[in-house]
Amino acid sequence: MREIIQWLSSSMYIPPLSPGCKLCARGEKMVLLITGKCNAKCFYCPLSLKKRNKDKIYADEWKLKDENDVEKILTETRLIEAKGAGITGGDPLIVIERTCRYISMLKNEFGEDFHIHLYTPNVQDLEDIERLASSGLDEIRFHPVPQLWNKMEKSGLSKKIEHFKNLGVDVAIELPVLPNRERDIVSLILWADENNVDWVNLNELEYSESNYINLDERGYALRNESAATVAGSEETAVKILRRCSEKNLNIGVHYCSSSFKDGVQLRNRIKRRAKNVAKPYDVVTEDGTLLRGTIYGGRDLEKLRDFIIKTFNVPVKLVEIDREKKRLNMAAWILQDIAAELKKKGFECYMVEEYPTADGLEVERVDLPIKQT
Repeated sequence: MREIIQWLSSSMYIPPLSPGCKLCARGEKMVLLITGKCNAKCFYCPLSLKKRNKDKIYADEWKLKDENDVEKILTETRLIEAKGAGITGGDPLIVIERTCRYISMLKNEFGEDFHIHLYTPNVQDLEDIERLASSGLDEIRFHPVPQLWNKMEKSGLSKKIEHFKNLGVDVAIELPVLPNRERDIVSLILWADENNVDWVNLNELEYSESNYINLDERGYALRNESAATVAGSEETAVKILRRCSEKNLNIGVHYCSSSFKDGVQLRNRIKRRAKNVAKPYDVVTEDGTLLRGTIYGGRDLEKLRDFIIKTFNVPVKLVEIDREKKRLNMAAWILQDIAAELKKKGFECYMVEEYPTADGLEVERVDLPIKQT
């Protein structure tokens, strides 16, 4: 019997663990969504509606203008001090020329030790395998459709896996844990063990804006009201790992929980970014979010900024124009003291908590109260 290691935030695995998973856990992987297009049409696909079946590119949360807007990819990689990248979609192989170009670019910029893995439903031919390997791909993660899980010998992957391995590329299989499909998934893992696959990654099944109708129609339900995870997915994963442990297989098997993705991977990544993008007026929280004061309502932001600096003797570096959001950003601890005066002039004053990501997603907004004198 092989040991099941309880990892972070309900995640668990049977060694070995992919180097890519280790980097993800530390927030050291930049996620490169290279296209939203895909022909697999998996009913459980969680990709958002703004990305699904659209040829869009995102470096983490940063949307590229087009495929030549590569400086954003490099900048994002530096801002999170990434040591690798995960290329995803959609199916990256629909745009294989773009994919290979980006892999080569990242390797040239950050070195051969920069670990790159890629997700795909399948690879069409040996030529594509050779192109991916020669571009510098370190690990490929196949996502076979559920209809094949209990008959992987019909998937046509065996020769492709062998070819990747001969070219020095690690091979994994990654799939969501559908409740009550324990037998099929164990069958897939047994096949993978026999076919020289390095790892199988199992992901907790999650609800999203784009898949909830499909999941509901198939009888799935929420695990609880506080999380968008599917009831029975984690329980099925635990059973699978126990059965694999008893069979004493050579292959690594990793269960990645939804809470691991949000509470460990994402949290660590934004903490890495926060320390590189935080302004002098920001307060970085333990979770890596940014606390800042914001002022809305000024038509002439330059005039408003100058007024605040001169009237309240605010250091220049602690107040800044945010043209994208049409507001002023400033130190919250100062804005709390001057909010009453600004509100009398018709301005809206808040303390906001935002992610340090390119989209600056707002977590919370608090209307600053007028202090009583």
